[in-house]
Amino acid sequence: MGSALLSDLGTEIVIPICAVIGIVFSLVQWYLVSLVKLSPEHGENKKNGFNDSLIEEEEGINDQNVVVKCADIQNAISEGATSFLFTEYQYVGIFMVAFAVLIFLFLGSVEGFSTKSQPCTYNKEKMCKPALATAIFSTISFLLGAVTSVVSGFLGMKIATYANARTTLEARKGVGKAFITAFRSGAVMGFLLAANGLLVLYITINLFKLYYGDDWEGLFEAITGYGLGGSSMALFGRVGGGIYTKAADVGADLVGKVERNIPEDDPRNPAVIADNVGDNVGDIAGMGSDLFGSYAESSCAALVVASISSFGTNHDFTAMCYPLLISSMGILVCLITTLFATDFFEIKAVKEIEPALKNQLIISTALMTVGIAIVTWTCLPSSFTIFNFGTQKVVKNWQLFLCVAIGLWAGLIIGFVTEYYTSNAYSPVQDVADSCRTGAATNVIFGLALGYKSVIIPIFAIAIAIFVSFSFAAMYGIAVAALGMLSTIATGLAIDAYGPISDNAGGIAEMAGMSHRIRERTDALDAAGNTTAAIGKGFAIGSAALVSLALFGAFVSRAAITTVDVLTPEVFIGLIVGAMLPYWFSAMTMKSVGSAALKMVEEVRRQFNTIPGLMEGLAKPDYATCVKISTDASIKEMIPPGALVMLTPLIVGIFFGVETLSGVLAGALVSGVQIAISASNTGGAWDNAKKYIEAGASEHAKSLGPKGSECHKAAVIGDTIGDPLKDTSGPSLNILIKLMAVESLVFAPFFATHGGILFKIF
Repeated sequence: MGSALLSDLGTEIVIPICAVIGIVFSLVQWYLVSLVKLSPEHGENKKNGFNDSLIEEEEGINDQNVVVKCADIQNAISEGATSFLFTEYQYVGIFMVAFAVLIFLFLGSVEGFSTKSQPCTYNKEKMCKPALATAIFSTISFLLGAVTSVVSGFLGMKIATYANARTTLEARKGVGKAFITAFRSGAVMGFLLAANGLLVLYITINLFKLYYGDDWEGLFEAITGYGLGGSSMALFGRVGGGIYTKAADVGADLVGKVERNIPEDDPRNPAVIADNVGDNVGDIAGMGSDLFGSYAESSCAALVVASISSFGTNHDFTAMCYPLLISSMGILVCLITTLFATDFFEIKAVKEIEPALKNQLIISTALMTVGIAIVTWTCLPSSFTIFNFGTQKVVKNWQLFLCVAIGLWAGLIIGFVTEYYTSNAYSPVQDVADSCRTGAATNVIFGLALGYKSVIIPIFAIAIAIFVSFSFAAMYGIAVAALGMLSTIATGLAIDAYGPISDNAGGIAEMAGMSHRIRERTDALDAAGNTTAAIGKGFAIGSAALVSLALFGAFVSRAAITTVDVLTPEVFIGLIVGAMLPYWFSAMTMKSVGSAALKMVEEVRRQFNTIPGLMEGLAKPDYATCVKISTDASIKEMIPPGALVMLTPLIVGIFFGVETLSGVLAGALVSGVQIAISASNTGGAWDNAKKYIEAGASEHAKSLGPKGSECHKAAVIGDTIGDPLKDTSGPSLNILIKLMAVESLVFAPFFATHGGILFKIF
């Protein structure tokens, strides 16, 4: 078989060092962002001498009033976001404790809370630790995953609210300076999250090893709780944050833009602060938790399969840690990639923004391909065996390299297809914008068609990745393909977080009454950010499909199902019900946004009608009431969709058994991916069609505009319909398919022993 070049001791040093490098790099980026001062004395800074003083005169950098206003607005946004997340975490904390108790009771009862050693699941000759130990350690890893997920989201939100006003102030010096500030802030979040996720998982494995010793099968089964914790928190973060942000956004747009004809983010609009808070709690905190969940689950899926393959049975620690070593290499690759955007090249014009962000994806993918090759050849033996539904499949190390690489490149393809369908630089979005000539109805028809069409290539990319990786290395191949897609998570998140930060910066510029030119610069940053956010969602959905398939494979193995036969009624009813679940879930989240937006619209109208002097700018609106409407609605409305996802596997597993549950998981995966991609891309296209008309950058766009025209109003309506699709239902669906799969895996021992009550009776 041959042994790996990297020793076990080397592995134990390399993984934590890479994680620490990631954390240190993010702190350095934070420090560089903090050099932009939010205090009035910043006007004296003339480090470039002659050149800077000219810009200062031109853009009024010496206007101290603007700096104070920006700082005030930033504080209001930060306070709103912090108070919402604290409220959300109180509710989520209660759920977390209750679910932890449930995990302990269900898994402990598998062997009647016995403390005796038991024969191993996959190797009956060996003795493994008792089921009670798995129950205790799964509960601990669930809580660790949940806390890490919550912290990831919260830190992301803090960084974003710290950077938004600083990006606005830097925009006075030019678009390049503002871009670097926004991108660096995104990088802080990306690297903190990637490094924290890796470090916590690595430390957890080593601590659990003190008890489990040579029982790696039990050890890595207990580690799956980490993925479950990460994703269950992400679900509430995504749904709650999504409802919050879209209720405010829809309310602000419908009354402000369509009825009152005032610009976006106008300080006279009562919902404007809630809208900007929403960007941080939905797009930043929600996205952070979501991608952390994907990362944790793909690592757990790969580790579970590896523990019952030759890596685990031979106790080869370096090969066992292959998923973690890929993530470690990813941090180093993303670090180099980030420097291309912030230090090696400077952006001087608006048209360079989007290419710079796209280059981040291309550079990170190219470098990571080399990185994967290095990790594969140094950390894996030349050939080994992988568990494949009861048999051991012989795999060569180059085959595993191809599995990871195809996941990585499939991610890039999904990213670029998403960009093609959602960026206003290409014909699909321009066609949608053009359809606004004949009103909102045609805009909606074109937008929906675009979303459905945008599913085709990503699904082929995912299908090819699944086929190749499964052919080479069975379910382990699919798990590492998902890890390959997520290996550049630090860069992906940096690009993703950049969008909402730029969006907030534009809002602050408008509210602080800065010049039209500065708003143009922040709008250009924001338009590029919209596209990159869509790319980020594409990555999240693609990786979720692979992750949940890998988890599904691990579940089927753990529940001792030999084949999932669609022709048996138990499986087929599961399949058809599973395919329905994403629709039920989407209906809940869409309706939640609709009813919350309804309250918001009524409140904004009430303020415009009853506060004298509000439209003239003589009186201040009551921002706090709008923030409260969004907060209350999202906390109340996030519970039913969350309960649907969390309870379905438990109810199906207990009453109908593991065969029906396997059908439900397959059905939800197949339909969920399609809806998620089309919803995200439809919403992204409508948003950018509206921005295309507003910017009026080409002759075609000018013929559709200006702001306030009938064409523009039709585009705003399309954008408003797309808001809950792209920011609430679409992104939450990828958590639905992953979460149900990982939950089924964690509870698999219980379902296999005590499940299927109804079928046993009849």
